[in-house]
Amino acid sequence: MREKLRRRERKLYNGTKFVICMSVGCGLLLIFMIGFMYFGAEKISFADLWNGLFHFDEGNFNHVVVRDMRLPRLLADIMVGVSLSVAGAVMQGNTKNPMADSGIMGISSGSIFAVVFMMIFLPDASRLERIGYSCLGAGISTMMIYLVAFIGKKGITPERMVLSGMAISTLFSSITSGIVLKEGLTSEMLKYTAGSSANAIWMDVSVSAPFFLAGFALALMISRSLTVMNLGDDVSKGLGANTAIIKLSSTLVVLVLSAIAVIIIGPVGYVGLMVPHIVRHFVGTDYRLVLPSCAVLGALFVVVVDLIARIMIAPLEFPVGILITMIGVPFFIFVSRRQRGDAFGG
Repeated sequence: MREKLRRRERKLYNGTKFVICMSVGCGLLLIFMIGFMYFGAEKISFADLWNGLFHFDEGNFNHVVVRDMRLPRLLADIMVGVSLSVAGAVMQGNTKNPMADSGIMGISSGSIFAVVFMMIFLPDASRLERIGYSCLGAGISTMMIYLVAFIGKKGITPERMVLSGMAISTLFSSITSGIVLKEGLTSEMLKYTAGSSANAIWMDVSVSAPFFLAGFALALMISRSLTVMNLGDDVSKGLGANTAIIKLSSTLVVLVLSAIAVIIIGPVGYVGLMVPHIVRHFVGTDYRLVLPSCAVLGALFVVVVDLIARIMIAPLEFPVGILITMIGVPFFIFVSRRQRGDAFGG
C-alpha cells in the first residue's frame, strides 16, 4: 500500500514537472524564434519582421529575407531538433541503451552515404527521391549494426551496439569520403557534412513535413508501449504488448526522422543523446511525457545553437553541426562515466 502511494506521488510529481517543462520550454522557444528572425548577418527591424510575415512585399529586400530565408531556416531547425531528439529517445527506449543516438550509432552515416551518392551520381533526383534514398541508407546501416552486434556468444548488448555502430559509421564515412575525393567535390561536400541549415528553402520544408509529421505521430502512438518495453521483453509480453510490432514501429520512426534530419541539415550528432537524458532527469521514464518534452527541448536546443552559430563570427557563419558536436562530446563523456542503470532512473 505504501509502495502504491509512493508511486502515485512520484507520477503526480513527474506530471507537474512535465507541465512546467513544457510551459517553460514553449515560452523560451517562442522568444528564441523571434530572436532567430530578428538577428543575423543584418538585423531586421520589428516592423519589417511583422510586415515580412503578414504583409509581404516581394519588392522589399528585408521582407524577402524574413519570409524566404529566415523563416524556412527556422522551421528546418525546429524539424531537425524534434526529429533528432525524438528519434534518440525512441532508440534508447527500443534498445534499452542509454547511449543510443542516430549519429553515434552510425545510422546517420548510412543516410549521408545515400544522399552523397545521389548528389554525385543522380544530380537530377527530386527531394522526395532523396528522402527515400536517405531512409534506405539508414535502413541498411541499421541492419548492419544489428548484425555486427549480434555476432558473438553474448549476443546484442548496449555496449556491443555502441561499438558496432561506431564501426559501421566509420565504414560508411570512409566510403563516402573516398567517393567525394574521387569526384573532386571536396569543398561542396565539406559544407554539407559540416551540418548547416543555411541553405534550407521552402521546398525542403514542404517535402519533408509530411514524413516528419507521420514519424512524430507514430512515435507518440507507441509512447505508452515504449514505457512498458523498459520493463523487459518478458514482462512486456506478460502485459499483452506485441514486442515485435513495437520494435518494428520504433525502428521505422528512427529511420524516417533520422533521414529527414540528414536531408535538411546534414549530419548532426549528439542531439538525440543529450536532450532525452536531460528530459528524463525532469519528467521520469514515462514516454508519454518524455517524447513531447524531447520535441520541445530538442527544437529549442537546435534553434538556440543555430542562432549562436549565425552571430558568433558574423557576417560569416559557424557550422551548427560542428558547434553541436563541441557541446555533445563532453556530454557523451559525462554520460558514459555514469552507471548504465542511472541513465534511465526516473
